[in-house]
Amino acid sequence: MTVQRTGAYATTAGVPAQPMPSVPGRAAATAPALPVVRDLRARGGRGPRALTFPEGDLVVVSGLPGSGKSTLIARTAQGRGIDSQDARERWERRMPGFLPYAVYRPLVRLAHYAGLRRALRSGESVVVHDCGTQAWVRRWLAREAARRRTALHLVLLDVTPGTARQGQRERGRGVSGYAFARHRGAVGRLVRDAERGVVPRGCASAILLDRSAASALTRVAFG
Repeated sequence: MTVQRTGAYATTAGVPAQPMPSVPGRAAATAPALPVVRDLRARGGRGPRALTFPEGDLVVVSGLPGSGKSTLIARTAQGRGIDSQDARERWERRMPGFLPYAVYRPLVRLAHYAGLRRALRSGESVVVHDCGTQAWVRRWLAREAARRRTALHLVLLDVTPGTARQGQRERGRGVSGYAFARHRGAVGRLVRDAERGVVPRGCASAILLDRSAASALTRVAFG
């Protein structure tokens, strides 16, 4: 599937056209319309093998902890992924094994966001891991996309809480019941909005994936 940035309006099947934020230098509203939401769920793995976006655009991948965000980014982003999990693993290799992650978690987060800032300032396209509850990260990415006169796209992994919990067990890293409930609320709202054709402020499009659709993807590309 190719998502093309072709005009100043966005539409999706069965959803009225909605104006996108005005950006200087963007094509006039007479250009062809662009889908707001693509729902690739329930296709039994018969979905697209690649997602291609215009060069310079940004992609944020969101979903429950354990839904497969890090796996998807590592497998498909072609070296353009920015994942907090990578920062955590780098710090874990440095720290003594007896030291709880909670002690140095603030340093991991600082390193992750510093790396994200450097990547964004480079002007290159990146695929960014989003935990779902950090709406300010999406707002940051949307501002960056507007600054560089490109677009931000949301890729949303929709899996059941049971599947996400199983994913956490498989990687040996769970989250507390309280934190998981917060994630469920935030991601649930994103999914429900996408099903109504509503994307987060600043996003040009949203793509809904279930586990089989995510597994079918082999590449997220720009060009």
